[in-house]
Amino acid sequence: MFSGAEVLPLIEGGKGIAVSTCHTCGAWAAADCIGTFSAVNADSYNENGEVIPQTYHLKSRVDRRKKLVEYAIAGAVQQAKIAREISGGRGRIHMNVLWEMGGCEEILECIFRQTKDCINGVVCGAGMPYNLAEIASRFGIYYYPIVSSARAFSALFRRSFRKFQDFLGGVVYEDPWLAGGHNGLSNAENPENPANPYLRVVELRQIMNSFNLHNIPIIIAGGVWWLSEWEDYLDNAEVGPVAFQFGTRPILTTECPVAEAWHQKLMSLRRGDIKLTRLSPTGFYSSAVNTRMLQELLERQDRQAKIVEKSSLSVEIFSSTVYLDESQRENVASWMDAGYVEAMLTPDGTVVFVTPEQGKTIRRDIAECCGCLSMCRFSSWCQHSGTTGKIPDPRTFCIQKTLQNAAHGGDLDDNLIFAGHLAYRFASDPFYDNGFIPSTRQLITRIMAGY
Repeated sequence: MFSGAEVLPLIEGGKGIAVSTCHTCGAWAAADCIGTFSAVNADSYNENGEVIPQTYHLKSRVDRRKKLVEYAIAGAVQQAKIAREISGGRGRIHMNVLWEMGGCEEILECIFRQTKDCINGVVCGAGMPYNLAEIASRFGIYYYPIVSSARAFSALFRRSFRKFQDFLGGVVYEDPWLAGGHNGLSNAENPENPANPYLRVVELRQIMNSFNLHNIPIIIAGGVWWLSEWEDYLDNAEVGPVAFQFGTRPILTTECPVAEAWHQKLMSLRRGDIKLTRLSPTGFYSSAVNTRMLQELLERQDRQAKIVEKSSLSVEIFSSTVYLDESQRENVASWMDAGYVEAMLTPDGTVVFVTPEQGKTIRRDIAECCGCLSMCRFSSWCQHSGTTGKIPDPRTFCIQKTLQNAAHGGDLDDNLIFAGHLAYRFASDPFYDNGFIPSTRQLITRIMAGY
C-alpha cells in the first residue's frame, strides 16, 4: 500500500529539471507502479504540446524570483494533470521537490490547491523538510522524506513528523555514495569511503521501530539496478517492509523527453565516470557525470592561492591590490601562462584564477540570478534576507542555468548531468544491446524479472 492504493513496490525517482516529467510519471503509474514528476522548475506546454521557454527580463532579483515561482507552480500543475490523464487512474502519482529550492513551501501550497485528486504523494529531500509533514497532511497528501541516515530521520520525526504520522507514506533511504543528484553526506562522513548500505538501512529501521513505525516502508534509492542484487533485503525482519526506487534507469526510456545526446552519453559511460563532489551552489555533495564543465570546475579548485596580509606576490582585483601566499608564485605564473589571467575573490580568503571569458560568464550569471535556491553560494542569494552576507563564490556555478540547458538541447559536455554511480552499467547490461531504448512498461517488466 502506497499513498492509499495497492501498487507494485517500484518507484520512479524524481529528476529535475525537466527530466522526470508527466510523460515518464504517467507511464510508470499506468504500469501500476509509482510515477514521479519533478516540480523543480517544471516545464509548461503550449496548446501544441511544445515546451514554453522560461525567460526572465525583469531587472531585480526579487522580481525574477517571483517569476520563477510562477513558472514552477504553473508547470507543476500542468505536469500533475497530464500525468494523471496518462495514467488512466492507475498506480500513484508522486511529485518530487527539493526543500532548499527557492520558494518551496509557497510552491507546494499553491500546487496542492490547484491539483485536487491528481497528486497522491510528495517526495522531498535536499535539506531538512521540517514543515513538509504539516503542509502535505493539511491537503491529505502522503509525504515521503528523503534521508541518508537514521540520525536525520530521527531529527525530523521528533521535531515534526510525529505530529502528522497518518500521512507518512514511507521513508526514502538515499545512499549518499551511490545515488545521483544531491546527496546527504554529513561532514563526519568520508566521501571516499562508502559505508555498507545494509547496515545503514537496518539502523534506520531500528529508529523507525522505536517510533512504532514498523509498517512504514523504507524505499531504497541509489545503487539499485537488478533486484536480484538486493535479495537480502526482501522478507527480512531487520529491514522490514521495503520498496525500490529507480532514478537513473528511467532516463533511457521512450517516454523520457531528453534529447538523443543523453542516450549516447549514458551508453558511453564507464566505471568511475560519475563524480561525487561538493561543487553544487547548494553546499551539498552531489553526483554527476564527469562532463567537460565538471572537470573544469574541479580544476578550478586547484587554481587557488591564499590571500595574505603582505607579500611580494600580488594581483589587481577591481583596482585593488591583493597579496598572495609567496609559496604560490610558480603556480600563479603557470596558471597565467596557460591563459587563466583573471583573479577572482572567494568567500574563503583565497583567489581563484580563470580565463577572461570565464570571468565574464561568471559575473553575468551572478547578475542574472533568479533565486532558484533558498540560499546560493554562487550568487550569494538568500530568500530570507536577500543575501548570505558572503561574496559570491566563483568556484561553483549557476545550477538553474546549466540544468535547464542540459534538459533543453544544450551541449551536454558544457552542462551538468546528474546520474547515479551505476549509470556505467547501461553500456554492459545486455538489455540495452544494439542501442535498444525500452518503453517504461518494458523496463518495469525487466526490473520485475530481477535482473
